[in-house]
Amino acid sequence: MKDIKKLIKENELDLSTLIVFTRAEHTIHRIEYKTIKQSGLTIAQFAVLEALYNKGDLKICEIIERILTTSGNITVVIKNLEKDGLIKKKPDPNDKRSCIISLTEEGKKIIENILPDHIKNIKGIFEILTDEEKNTLKTILKKFKDL
Repeated sequence: MKDIKKLIKENELDLSTLIVFTRAEHTIHRIEYKTIKQSGLTIAQFAVLEALYNKGDLKICEIIERILTTSGNITVVIKNLEKDGLIKKKPDPNDKRSCIISLTEEGKKIIENILPDHIKNIKGIFEILTDEEKNTLKTILKKFKDL
């Protein structure tokens, strides 16, 4: 027990940094997700629509690489978006095993309706930082990319 307390004491800054980081991340996501939830979409559905809107037609594997959510249920998300008429699938002419996913006109309308409020919401989250602080934070956080 004494060794654990000593270990905690020796690593107090690292441990408290993780706690502060995690709390900040949770707060940011809680606020960020408000506009998405108000739209009636799930976070994963929004991420797929947003990726297709910004990147154009994509294969499922490319969507998984680009979205900021886990890929565990992406097949179900795609199926539901297709059922709701927000995306369409067509066979990939270069690879018979995969499909190309595209936004429908309805999907485009939905994401264009959500994005202005979503972007405004994100701006509100980060307005507590100066531009210099935002750039510094990005530089610091990028260091974790290669862990």
